[in-house]
Amino acid sequence: MPEKMGKRLTTILQAMEDGIYIINEDFVLEFMNKSMIRDFGEGLGRKCYQVINHLDQVCPWCRAKEVFSGETVRWEHHAAWAGKTCDLTELPLRHEDGSVSKLTICRDITRRKLREDRIKATEEDYQRLFEHVGCGVYISSKEGKFLDANQAVLDMLGYKSKEEFLEMDITRDLYLRPEDRRSFQEMIERDGQVIDYEVYFKRRDGSPVPVLLTSHVRYDQNAEVLGYEGIIVDQTHRKEMEQKLREAHDFLNKFIRNSPNAIIATDLKGDIIIWNPGAEETLGYTAEQVIGKMNIKQIYPEGVARKVMKMLRGPEYGGKGKLKSYPIVFVRQDGNIVEGSLSASIIYDQTGKELASVGIFVDLRERLAMEEKLRQTQEQLLQSEKLAAMGRLTSQIAHELNNPLYGIMNTLELLKTEISPESKRRKILEMALSETVRLSELLRKMLSFSKPDEEEKQPTDVNIVLDEILLLHEKQLREHSIRINAVLEEDLPEVFASKNQLRQVFLNMVSNARDAMPDGGTLSVSTRCDDGTIHIEFSDTGTGIEKGHLDKIFDAFFTTKASVKGVGLGLSVCYGFIRDHGGDIQVQSEKGSGTTFTITLPAYHPSERE
Repeated sequence: MPEKMGKRLTTILQAMEDGIYIINEDFVLEFMNKSMIRDFGEGLGRKCYQVINHLDQVCPWCRAKEVFSGETVRWEHHAAWAGKTCDLTELPLRHEDGSVSKLTICRDITRRKLREDRIKATEEDYQRLFEHVGCGVYISSKEGKFLDANQAVLDMLGYKSKEEFLEMDITRDLYLRPEDRRSFQEMIERDGQVIDYEVYFKRRDGSPVPVLLTSHVRYDQNAEVLGYEGIIVDQTHRKEMEQKLREAHDFLNKFIRNSPNAIIATDLKGDIIIWNPGAEETLGYTAEQVIGKMNIKQIYPEGVARKVMKMLRGPEYGGKGKLKSYPIVFVRQDGNIVEGSLSASIIYDQTGKELASVGIFVDLRERLAMEEKLRQTQEQLLQSEKLAAMGRLTSQIAHELNNPLYGIMNTLELLKTEISPESKRRKILEMALSETVRLSELLRKMLSFSKPDEEEKQPTDVNIVLDEILLLHEKQLREHSIRINAVLEEDLPEVFASKNQLRQVFLNMVSNARDAMPDGGTLSVSTRCDDGTIHIEFSDTGTGIEKGHLDKIFDAFFTTKASVKGVGLGLSVCYGFIRDHGGDIQVQSEKGSGTTFTITLPAYHPSERE
């Protein structure tokens, strides 16, 4: 029976995942289970310190003496050579002959120790971050007591003792206005967080300090609010800088307020900070409309602001920091042109640092009004002549060509039904029909020029119109070895437009791109929204446009194509449509390097149409 029980016990010990070994009083290994042999190798009959710790003598930390005296001990040991940490339970085994052996259960806790070490290191890292971060970090209760705060908070508020700081009543002792504390609690408990809440605290000496609070709620296990934690950023320096800037603005305003000429001052970003009555009268904008709300780039013609600053910083136009009598043209708020002379300078601080720029604009409006009137008269005369000629031409074409064209088209369609699709004659018929359709389209464009489509405008999704156009032309473009690359921005705002006119514009863009790539290429179409403006871009890899033609391509009757392909009305009509929608068309091209047309349209805002 004892032998049977011994075998059963040995089987149990062998099956255990923990390493188990038994030594006698001479430290000789009498038993090792499979887990022990797996981790340390076979060692029966050898000394335990040789097998387990690779030592030549008894381990200095050995607890065998206590166990052989009858004690059960539990302790941790790290076997450096094996890279393992074990939890050891050692107990005495008394035999019938009175001898004692030591049974050791060795549980591998290496992974647990590593996790504990990592957690400890992470806690220490967070503690160091909490204490040494430059801005204030705090934890507070809902009732209005600080539970913890870093040194930056104490320094910011003038407290030397953390114990004294933690004793304060937040509503009474910290907030300059107690009602701000109540507003903070309402916001943070409603939204779960507060970001950049600007408020005034009191230092220990009672002086105010402006701060920004960014905080979130701390909850308990039952989702009840325990308190708040977050960061506090001192805004004193920023407030001081704002005050100095306001004082500088006041001084400049007093100095130039009574000037009869337009005087404009901006900060280094171009934001307008001074706009005197002379500027109001000359340019039509009130000071309330522009100061702090508009950038000088919105007043200057495109690219001029950068050019003026470049000239100011150079020595060639009156000395560094000065610009004398530079001719310039402004556009008034009402759209009228104001031509004049600009003198400007940069304002520096005592260290030579740039603070702002100021310009004096002398109005030459009367001369410009005369020139503008003459130019408008000339343009109106030219446009009237063009429209009169087009009206006569289109009337004759409509009368002479419409009926024969539709008769030819119907006849060709009828012939197609009598010829097999595989027949070469069928293809010739299709070619003839295609050319007839193209001729009909040319007639339609000419008619559109003299009397555009009057379809009522409505909120329109540009992406949907483009999808339809590209789907319609996909097969045709593929036959011309042209690949379409479309990148249409999701959730693009609508525009207020005539769908038919937009289709005509987009069709013209695709058709022109196809004609510009006779040997194939890529047509890229993209849409995006930027500051309330929709941008639609058509870019091809075709032959490009000569530099001398770029200023003429939107003129009626101008064309670079052979006469059989067009009469120069397509882009002119498109330009008229887009301008009628409050937009614009820009073109960028180099001969041999492709062309990019960018159409801009204002995004639709329902409130503006109500």
